[in-house]
Amino acid sequence: MLEVRNLNVHYGVIHALKNITLKVEEGEIVTLIGANGAGKTTTLRTISGLIKATDGEILLEGKAITNIPAPRRVELGISQVPEGRRIFPEMSVLENLEMGAFLRKDKQAIKQDMEHVYELFPILGDRRKQMAGTLSGGEQQMLAMGRALMSKPRILLMDEPSMGLAPLLVREIFEIIKSINSEGTTVLLVEQNASMALSIAHRAYVLETGSIVITGTGEELAKSDSIKKAYLGGE
Repeated sequence: MLEVRNLNVHYGVIHALKNITLKVEEGEIVTLIGANGAGKTTTLRTISGLIKATDGEILLEGKAITNIPAPRRVELGISQVPEGRRIFPEMSVLENLEMGAFLRKDKQAIKQDMEHVYELFPILGDRRKQMAGTLSGGEQQMLAMGRALMSKPRILLMDEPSMGLAPLLVREIFEIIKSINSEGTTVLLVEQNASMALSIAHRAYVLETGSIVITGTGEELAKSDSIKKAYLGGE
């Protein structure tokens, strides 16, 4: 579904991504893990069109989208749940979800998708009129995910969904990611909590200083001694 070929990104003189090549097959959960500053968020933001690539190609279902603006990428089926949630705090839960469907015209389908978001996240249904800024961290994360789903994505890019959440909530968020995936949405996940990410991922890539250094199935990487030592707190 998604292919990135020899992607390079520079921030001024800093070479942030160095020849990144990866692919995400339809129906997969693929995770990017690595230390802070490894280039994980930059990779997602370049795929979604928020950062311009210096060089390389991004293909969605075989078609190059490297130079297509970000809103058009949303129309084509790429949606991102940003790091830090980035909800609209002065707007209600309902208004935030409606913003997710901003580019859509199919009113009946939007209504059905809204109901589905409330099924996935019942708390959002209970709080639909509440100002988003007054929600807890976990509820804001659910809202950010629900808002992204309202654009009806083919592939969902998720940036650090567990950041700042209590362990119980982290498990709940990951169960919901699995559920979204089982319903047919492909997921590319960036996550600091490597053990949780690898436990649900079909495949994984490890980034170090802007380069992919290891790739394998989620299971293979979870069992790898070097990965355990570097990212899973193991010896």
